[in-house]
Amino acid sequence: MIFAMSRQSFLAAALVCVFGFASPMRDAAQQSATPQPAPSQPSSTQPGQAPSSQSGNSDDSAFKIVTSVNEVNLIFTVTDKHGNFIPNLKQSDFALLDDQKAPARISSFTQQTNLPLRVGIVIDASTSIRSRFQFEQQAATEFLLQAVKSRSDRAFVMGFDSTPTVTQDWTNNLDALQTGVSKLRPGGGTALYDAVYTACRDKLLDISRGQEPVRRAMVLVSDGNDNQSRAYIDDAIKMCQRSETIIYAISTNWTPSRGKGDDVLEKMARATGGRAFFPPSVDEMAIGFNSIEEELRSQYALTYTPADFKADGAFRTIYLFALDRRYQVRTREGYFSPKQ
Repeated sequence: MIFAMSRQSFLAAALVCVFGFASPMRDAAQQSATPQPAPSQPSSTQPGQAPSSQSGNSDDSAFKIVTSVNEVNLIFTVTDKHGNFIPNLKQSDFALLDDQKAPARISSFTQQTNLPLRVGIVIDASTSIRSRFQFEQQAATEFLLQAVKSRSDRAFVMGFDSTPTVTQDWTNNLDALQTGVSKLRPGGGTALYDAVYTACRDKLLDISRGQEPVRRAMVLVSDGNDNQSRAYIDDAIKMCQRSETIIYAISTNWTPSRGKGDDVLEKMARATGGRAFFPPSVDEMAIGFNSIEEELRSQYALTYTPADFKADGAFRTIYLFALDRRYQVRTREGYFSPKQ
């Protein structure tokens, strides 16, 4: 992410941030606020209506812990150039800019491997992937059996063709999740952006604020091609950012060359701090699922209060980097502040 800043100004801001990380200020007064309502429909949809809402009860009552409305929970991954996860780093190993400013206060910094998991399995069930669909189902089922390990974890299953359909709502019941995957049937057009938008708005946004940190992720299995959405790709990305959801995309395009759909998956994953996987064959799809499961257990968590925070609903950019330039930090590009 590139800001319109001079090199001298950037280094000065980064140094301030580093010292802020090393000696965080302690603020005794923390205000509590209830979670903000879901944002309005996207403004850039095609003529007609935005993707329709689907109701569903979230079983997350154990995590209704209200935090300060102006605190940001940031979950991120650190790897070397070979993609190996880097553990045991300290707060002082990083520098952070929020809206081009060092944070006012760092509340916590931990290496989190056991944060409660909130993951949506969103599977392309359109006609274009009919020949590969059984392999998608098998790999998704294996992922759920590996990833949902704790009583505090939750997952849901959504399939989509021209419309999204939830076949299993939030649960940690592995049999129910497996049944939800097996219920999916291929057929129809492809409304990828509508599905991502709807999954974030209806299933992930309602658990995104006012609670203790969780890992919110969407595992998206698709070829990335869209031919029927009313929403645009930017609408889908913005809704993921509002719900603080990371997209992990697994491409089902197994042709020798990358296509436009692969670029779509890469763009959505990068904007939300996730990764896109491009297995060369159906037999290697499970490798992508395994890599996602490993990453979800190998992340850091940071809570901070931004400087000059305004509850105006604006998008605030995030730039987080490791001081050791051998390491790469992957996190979301920013977030929408709550609007009051």
